Amino acid sequence: MLLELAAANAAFAVIKETLQNGGEIMSAGRAVVDWFNAKNSLQEKVQDKPPDQRSDLEEFFALEELNRQQQELKELFIYQGRPGLWDDWLTFQVKARQDREAKAAAETKARLQKKKKRDELLQNILLGFWIFVLLMVVSGMIVGAIWLSLKGKF
Repeated sequence: MLLELAAANAAFAVIKETLQNGGEIMSAGRAVVDWFNAKNSLQEKVQDKPPDQRSDLEEFFALEELNRQQQELKELFIYQGRPGLWDDWLTFQVKARQDREAKAAAETKARLQKKKKRDELLQNILLGFWIFVLLMVVSGMIVGAIWLSLKGKF
């Protein structure tokens, strides 16, 4: 969790430095995306952590720091960006999250399909093995019956 917070802080520092040096918010685009990814990563990590391993105070302050940065970022977008940039940024965030969730769902589906194919292959191999064993037993019985019937005639 600290790693994600450090990444968000670093990206936010790059954004602020770019703007202080006379750049536009657009020129810090990569840092804005890095901040967004670090923020989402931190939020997911907080949600995925088992309750017995959580540090409520640490999580609270990490999320509070991100909220403060987001508010400051909002002000930067509004005052130094073009009109409607913040709304477009929020729309981008929603779409990016939906894309990530769709990608994760597709990866899960692909893994499940791969596992299903592997299980089917294993079942087919086992079925083939038992059919082979059954054929050997039946063949052995037939050969044994023929051998016993021929042995009795000689």
